[in-house]
Amino acid sequence: MHDADTFEGRFITQNTIDTIMRLHDRGVKFAIATARPVSTATYFVERLPVDACVYLNGALLDLDPENSSPSLLTSGVIPEDGHLIKVGFSSKRACEVCRFILKRFPGIRIGIVMNDIRYTNFDVRELWKTQTFRYTDFTDVPEGIADKIIILPEPEQWHELRSLIPPDFSVSISEGVMWMLMNPQANKEHALNLLCERLNIPLTATASFGDDLIDIDMLKQSGTGVAVANANPEVLTIADEICRPNNEDGVARWLQQKFNLAM
Repeated sequence: MHDADTFEGRFITQNTIDTIMRLHDRGVKFAIATARPVSTATYFVERLPVDACVYLNGALLDLDPENSSPSLLTSGVIPEDGHLIKVGFSSKRACEVCRFILKRFPGIRIGIVMNDIRYTNFDVRELWKTQTFRYTDFTDVPEGIADKIIILPEPEQWHELRSLIPPDFSVSISEGVMWMLMNPQANKEHALNLLCERLNIPLTATASFGDDLIDIDMLKQSGTGVAVANANPEVLTIADEICRPNNEDGVARWLQQKFNLAM
C-alpha cells in the first residue's frame, strides 16, 4: 500500500489491482495477510480477487471470502463449514494479563481486540480514526475469544515489560511501536502453512511480500520472500529478493516482471 497521512488513508493503486486481476485470471491464487482488523482490511478484500484472507496478523483466517461478510467475520461465530478459523485466547485470560501488566505500569496504554472492538484504557482515535472502541478497566469485557492484546509502551518500559509477558503469549512489535500479545499460533507463518494445505499449494510455489518485522517468518517460510525496498533493515537482510518501494508499486512491478505482464 502507498503511504498516507493517516492509517485509514493508505491505498493500493489501480495498477496493483489490475496486475493481480490479470494473474488471478491466469489461475494464480492470491491471499492477503495483514495485521489489520476486518474493519479496515475488507476495503481491499472487496477490490481484489482474494482466495483467502489472514486478518489480525493470523488471529483470524478466512478461507472463503466470497461466502463471508463483515458481520460474520466480526460476530465471533465459527461457521459449521470451517471456512473461518480463529486463533486466539479467552477474553477472561486477556483481562487477567492486562490487569497484571497495569499493576506494574499503571499508566501504560493497553487493550484487548475482540470481534473488531477494542476494549482499551485509552482513546484509540489517537491512532485510528474510525475503529470502534470501548473504555474498560478490564473487569467488564464480554466473554469470547480475543484476537490479541495491544500495548503502546514507552521506550524505557520495553525491557521490563518483556519480562512480564506470560509464557502462553507470543510478542510481535508492529512498526516499532505497538506490541501485540497473541496466541503463539497466530502469526503469518502459521497462516501461510494453513492456506497452502487448504489450497493444495506447495510452499515452494509461493511468493510472499512484506516490510515489517512481523513479516520475517512468513518471508522465510515461503518459496520466495520479497521485501519492498523501504522495508525494515532486518527484513531486507533475510529477503530472497527486494522489489521497488511501496510508493512505487513495488509488488505490482515485481509481479509484472516475473510473469511477463505488459501493462
